[in-house]
Amino acid sequence: DIIPISVVILARNEESNIRRCILAVSWSKDVVVVDDYSDDRTAEIAEDCGARVVNQKFKSFASQRNWAMLHANLKHDWVLHLDADEVCTRSLRLALAEVVSSSTKDTVAFRMCRKTMLLDQWLRFSDGFPVWIMRLVRRGSVEFEDCGHGEVAVPAVDGTMGTIREPFLHYAFSKGLTDWIARHNRYSSREAELELKAYSGLKWKQFLSRDKAERRHALRSLSRRLPFRPTLRFAYQYFLKLGFLDGRAGWTFCRMMAMYEGWIVMKRKEMRRSRKGMQSVEPI
Repeated sequence: DIIPISVVILARNEESNIRRCILAVSWSKDVVVVDDYSDDRTAEIAEDCGARVVNQKFKSFASQRNWAMLHANLKHDWVLHLDADEVCTRSLRLALAEVVSSSTKDTVAFRMCRKTMLLDQWLRFSDGFPVWIMRLVRRGSVEFEDCGHGEVAVPAVDGTMGTIREPFLHYAFSKGLTDWIARHNRYSSREAELELKAYSGLKWKQFLSRDKAERRHALRSLSRRLPFRPTLRFAYQYFLKLGFLDGRAGWTFCRMMAMYEGWIVMKRKEMRRSRKGMQSVEPI
């Protein structure tokens, strides 16, 4: 059945993922791929699958999604936002059809969650499932907001935000470990730069918030002030979040995220030294 939802898919050199992503949303007759000028077959494959392709230089995830809602000539009021390595399941399709048909006029967005996959295994514990993110929005009613290398997971909205509990799938490692490292190398540079620019004070009341997204933000702010961040990141995900229950995949993922945390720390120190004109090497 056709569902009156436009689907926006962000892409950059995603020829290995884009077909799967588009075919999984074949229930929509308005699928738009916002392509960051890929130099592989992403655009060709997307058009072969029936999607429209528009080019827009990537600045951030939030700005890319907001640009699409303003300039991509979307046909429907409701817009589902996906990345090319994400997949809508059959169960989610049914849930989307239900919420769109039953939502009230003051409902402007829905928070959703995703299952991150590694080695064909769902990282149920080590990735902290469910992490809620706003992905289904009423066009013209909300905007996405930047945060670090990504976006604010659940921004404040002027209206009601609902919840869709059926998850979609996230194949974050679908292009291999080398690609994951290259992407997170870029992300860590952006995170380090933003930490230097906006080293905001802690808001202790956020730790007691009923909103899980606010509690995560407060914990993240606190973690930036602690020593041994890579070790603490590993311990938090592997032990406190029970990542060890994900087996070998959980062990691998938690070590990789600890490595990523270490890159942010080292790059922030490097940037600070550079700005101060220091030549000596500061211990990590």
